[in-house]
Amino acid sequence: MALTKNQKIYIVGFLLIAVLVICTLAFVSGDFGGSDDSGGQAAEKWGYIPWTGNWMEDIGFELPSETESLLFAVQAAIGAIIIGFFIGWLYARKQ
Repeated sequence: MALTKNQKIYIVGFLLIAVLVICTLAFVSGDFGGSDDSGGQAAEKWGYIPWTGNWMEDIGFELPSETESLLFAVQAAIGAIIIGFFIGWLYARKQ
């Protein structure tokens, strides 16, 4: 069975991505922690002083962590829907 040109491109692309991921995980040592606090730590390191505080706490309102997680998940879902729409639109435009 002979491979088509597109199949060869996909196979080579997949292998290239696999090699890059394996090399990154094997040879790069470091902390792959989250970036939630990294920006704040970097800003403090350079002496940045925030010009505003947490205004939600100032008015006496704070979201529970479950609600923050829900809002994050909704934001990710909306982004995925938008990206999926445009991929589908481009695919349909080709046909």
